[in-house]
Amino acid sequence: MSKTVAFIGLGNMGGGMAANLVKAGFEVNAFDLMEANLKAAADAGCTPVDCAKKAVEGVDYVVSMLPNGPIVESVYIDGDQLLQFIPKTALVLDCSTVAPANSRRVGAQAEKLGVQFVDAPVSGGVAAAAAGTLAFMVGGSEANFERAEPVLQAMGANIFRAGDVGAGQVAKICNNMLLAIHMSGTAEALQLGIDNGLDPKVLSEIMLKSSGCNWSLEKYNPVPGVMEGVPASNGYQGGFMVDLMLKDLSLAMEASVGSKSSIPMGTAARNLFNLHKNSGDSDKGMQDFSSIQQLYSKPE
Repeated sequence: MSKTVAFIGLGNMGGGMAANLVKAGFEVNAFDLMEANLKAAADAGCTPVDCAKKAVEGVDYVVSMLPNGPIVESVYIDGDQLLQFIPKTALVLDCSTVAPANSRRVGAQAEKLGVQFVDAPVSGGVAAAAAGTLAFMVGGSEANFERAEPVLQAMGANIFRAGDVGAGQVAKICNNMLLAIHMSGTAEALQLGIDNGLDPKVLSEIMLKSSGCNWSLEKYNPVPGVMEGVPASNGYQGGFMVDLMLKDLSLAMEASVGSKSSIPMGTAARNLFNLHKNSGDSDKGMQDFSSIQQLYSKPE
């Protein structure tokens, strides 16, 4: 007998994730506030429902992919109070990227109500969500992590237990802060070479075989025309938006205040991406984060 999943939040990431659960043999009750997202989920084999409380009736798992921490808390605790309607036998997997405090509050309330909960934020972007190759960073007990694995394996290729509830969010924040740092540094170095007469393709090849090699340079080159199939060669469309990177960098700063951690490079990266977003007339917040290259490039 197949397991049933309630999927809450069918945006750019959630839609692909829900579709992959169907492909893996799960029955998926899909809920979203956007009618277009519900239609796309139905086309992918999900059963669309018009209410989150209906979606969770009798399910084995609940997966949520929501925009921010206040919305996560509103859905589960404060507004919809969804935790009160989820079967005690179900496991909740919140894949949203939120502050660790948000996950811990939802987790504590779930424990009070006898509902099992893990936070499982993702890395990989829209393309990986569609392809089922996401990385999941999970916070929760070992037992709940093992229980979550079949669901996560249907949507991702790399699954890690970071620690107890909230630890998945900490791992995600640290990862994306580092991503912002090496992307902004890669763009800066490449532009320095361009400004001094180097071909960015040649410079990229040199750095890929040298000590400057990093993920942004190898997989996601920010200079247009250097690498095929990346947002830089598609007008910086698609991928991971600047606005989302700024959200994650703000979460990193919030976490650093709570732990009294020093993050000067993370702070610098946030300032650079914020400066980039607000430069020029176009809405750069909607562009892929590799568009930080434009902050350094000179007008032609």
